[in-house]
Amino acid sequence: MKRMNTSKPWRQMIRCLILMMLISVTSLACGTTAEPKVTPVFNAERSYGYLKKICRLRSRMSGSPGMAEQQKMISEHFRKLKAKVHFQTFDAPHPLTGNPVRMNNMIISWYPEAKKRILFACHYDTRPYPDRDRTQPRGLFIGANDGASGVAFLMELGNVIRDLKISHGYGIDFVFFDGEELVYRENDPYFLGSKYFANQYKTQARDFEYVYGILFDMIADKNLMIYMEKNSIKYAPKLTRSIWQAAQKTGVRQFIPKVKFEIRDDHLPLNEIAHIPTCDIIDFDYPVWHTTRDIPRYCSGTSMAKVGKVIIYWLQNIP
Repeated sequence: MKRMNTSKPWRQMIRCLILMMLISVTSLACGTTAEPKVTPVFNAERSYGYLKKICRLRSRMSGSPGMAEQQKMISEHFRKLKAKVHFQTFDAPHPLTGNPVRMNNMIISWYPEAKKRILFACHYDTRPYPDRDRTQPRGLFIGANDGASGVAFLMELGNVIRDLKISHGYGIDFVFFDGEELVYRENDPYFLGSKYFANQYKTQARDFEYVYGILFDMIADKNLMIYMEKNSIKYAPKLTRSIWQAAQKTGVRQFIPKVKFEIRDDHLPLNEIAHIPTCDIIDFDYPVWHTTRDIPRYCSGTSMAKVGKVIIYWLQNIP
């Protein structure tokens, strides 16, 4: 009779147990050391590059060739990012001739299926002339801060918005308003695009609702100082305070929690006609406003990135 080798089966069992323990530990380690999702960063240099590219189009007055080129640039940019691009087209009379001027609000939609939405807006037309310029009141108005900064800001924000976890599952619309300042005289009508948009929102059938709106205007000043705006506190106090609280939590000191200006801007039709609680984020301390010197030299991508840091935090912590 042959002798049974009792040690060999035990050795095999021990090896199996050790192997199973190693697999379990490895699996656990893989689960616990996975990299957490990192909040994307607003790129200052890239946003400033967008601003300069827009300004190279020179005048972007409503109905002008420069405006048409800008519309093409914006459309191509956001379509590459897989956003939905829509033109809201209307005609408005030219303030001098009365002839119709074709205008287009551009609506860029993220998560179009969401019924509760956030509206981010800017104007993307430029004034016909730099009328506050003491030496060249009929010169070329580039509108780097007053015109291009809001567009450049939203273009860069579009690069990161897909990677954000937005509070409450809200959808986002970027709206570029035409005809904000197609004005030659003091009594010419302002805010043509935002008024049209607000009236359409109010009167047309729709299956969605804007919870909040934020207007971005003149946010690239090198010496950035953004105060609370009086009409924003009046119409959207909860929203306005939440934005300045986000600035405090992110350490962005350029948002100053005091009211300094009462400003007529595109947020008024959104608040008064559409009844969308809307805040105007605007730096109105800008010495070269409406002059030929509103050019990229006086603007900063770092300033836009400060605003971007606040808004990225706010989007993830919407009240």
